[in-house]
Amino acid sequence: MTSVVVTGRGVVSSIGEGPDAFFEALLAKRSGIADGIGACVDFDPEVGMTPKEARRADRYTQLAVAAAVQAAEEAGLPDGVDPERLGVLVGTGVGGLATLQNECQAWLEGGDRAVSPHFVPMMMPNAAAGTIAMRFGAHGPGFSVSSACATGGHAIGEATRMIARGEVDAVIAGGTEAALTGLCIAAFKRMGALSREGVSRPFDAERDGFVMGEGAGVLVLEREEHAKARGAEILARIAGYGASNDAFHITQPDENGRGATQAMRATLADADAATGDVGYINAHGTSTPFNDKIETHAIKQVFNGSATPPPVSSTKSHIGHLLGAAGAVEAIVCIEAVRRGVLPPTINYEHQDPECDLDYVPEGPREAPGLELALSNSFGFGGQNACLAVRRA
Repeated sequence: MTSVVVTGRGVVSSIGEGPDAFFEALLAKRSGIADGIGACVDFDPEVGMTPKEARRADRYTQLAVAAAVQAAEEAGLPDGVDPERLGVLVGTGVGGLATLQNECQAWLEGGDRAVSPHFVPMMMPNAAAGTIAMRFGAHGPGFSVSSACATGGHAIGEATRMIARGEVDAVIAGGTEAALTGLCIAAFKRMGALSREGVSRPFDAERDGFVMGEGAGVLVLEREEHAKARGAEILARIAGYGASNDAFHITQPDENGRGATQAMRATLADADAATGDVGYINAHGTSTPFNDKIETHAIKQVFNGSATPPPVSSTKSHIGHLLGAAGAVEAIVCIEAVRRGVLPPTINYEHQDPECDLDYVPEGPREAPGLELALSNSFGFGGQNACLAVRRA
């Protein structure tokens, strides 16, 4: 089997930019949520783009490019990579929603001539992937995936398989989202999905919905032999990937956790790992009544037969739900957990729910010096699920 390794990491989040600053903020129990949203208020798009490029890109693309620049610089790309063997797979749950909202308003108020000629290339969900490919001269396979909140996990998982199949030597992969628009927030409110109090408290008995956030997470993945030949530092390994469909409901998870269970089991099989090998799970953990109860049940189904479930935490307690970016950012949390041997806490966890009775790391950070393998769960609207296994380098 081809070994797929991580040689670059990039994160833009409401608690920090760059993987080290981001993870250290998690360990410090910082929250990036204010006024009911997790906005990247300090983000400057010109860290990764010229002013002209930034004006012609939606915020979701700006976030993705900034994260990709971080990851590529750490990996030393594109040096030593055949451009035709360098791929890009960066997904989003929604795409250029801010552009869509703004241009619809402009058209309603001013007619056809008020619409920007850049509307389509700013809005389209593959704009981030295309912009990143142009930035780094990547001529290999390039596209976007969109599977709601499972997008980031699917992007990294499918990129891993591209490398394993021998199609490419390296892939810039991840997820990005910037959906903090009035229209999108109103839509989730109307669904009853958002926290009325504006607090993200995964697995807590008083959780009442998720909090929206924005950001991006991008990895550079490589074939191990290729990374070593370039002299790149190997940070971790993507050891396994599993995906499934609930085929149950367009927004609610399968009430028995069937799809989540299937994705986790498929990931362990792909990683050739036993349940006892897993030392940490970064949960999907949205803070909704349905997800947290059902995800807990699914974890029990996977682990209770042969081992005690490992510690679980949810990054969404700090930064909210990043939708299409969530799985990529949370994969980076797993990478840092196995690299550093420490588990980030779930903050805002104060009241135990009898139906959510796992070890959610409410006190933390927690030292885990023997941690070798971690799982990252991502479950999306549409019933589409992804799970990644991250192994210590």
